[in-house]
Amino acid sequence: MVCISIDKELLNKQYEQWENVYTEHSEKFGNMPSIFAMETIKLLKKENKNRILELGGGQGRDTINFAQNGFKVDVVDYTKKGIEIIKEKSRYQGLAEYINPVQHDVRNPLPFEDETFDGCYSHMLYCMALTTSELQFITDEIWRVLKPGGLNIYTVRNKNDIRYGTGINRGEDLYEIKDGFIVHFFDKDKIKHLSRGFEIVDIDEFEEGILPKKLYRVILKKIKGDYNPQ
Repeated sequence: MVCISIDKELLNKQYEQWENVYTEHSEKFGNMPSIFAMETIKLLKKENKNRILELGGGQGRDTINFAQNGFKVDVVDYTKKGIEIIKEKSRYQGLAEYINPVQHDVRNPLPFEDETFDGCYSHMLYCMALTTSELQFITDEIWRVLKPGGLNIYTVRNKNDIRYGTGINRGEDLYEIKDGFIVHFFDKDKIKHLSRGFEIVDIDEFEEGILPKKLYRVILKKIKGDYNPQ
C-alpha cells in the first residue's frame, strides 16, 4: 500500500484550526456524551474493563461520561485548549480523581508504560489528518499500552459518507472537505490492514449527526502472544 504523506504546513494548519475552534466554541460538540460512548460504556462494563485510555478527547463530553460511570480515564488531546477545558470540567464536576488529561500528539510514542490499560477509546480520531503509516504507528502504540485481551474501540468515517470524494484530495483517502478540515475516509480493507496484533471482534456501520455522517464502529481485542510492532 502506497502512503502519501501530508506536508507539515497542512498538519500544523489542522492543529491551529482545532485550537481556534475549541477557543471560540467551548461546547463545540455539546455537553451530552456521544451515543457511541454510551454503547462503549455498556461493553466495557460487561467485559469488566476499568482503566481506559481516550485518544482525541476534544472538549471532554465523552471523558466526563466515562468518569461518571466509574472508569479511570487517561485522556489525550493535542490541543492546549481542549485539555484546559477537560481539566475545568473534571474539577467542576468533582471528577478530577478519575481523569488524567494529557496534551500529546499521537504521532509520537504514547507517554504510558506497556500493558497499562484495559481499553482504548477514540471517536473519529482515526479519521483526522493522519496518513495510513501514521495510523499504523498509532495502532501499534495502542497495542503496546493495552493489557493482553484489552480492547481498542474506535470509529471512522467511511466511504459511504456523502462527503467522501468531495473537496480537495490530499493523498490516499484524505479530503479537505469543509473550512480547511481534512478527513481520512475508510473502507473495511483499511481497517483490516491496520489491525495486526488484534482480533477483529466487530465492524459495523452507523450514522451520526444531522448530515448524517456514515461511520464504522470498530472493536479490536489485543491478541495474547509475541507480536512485536517494531
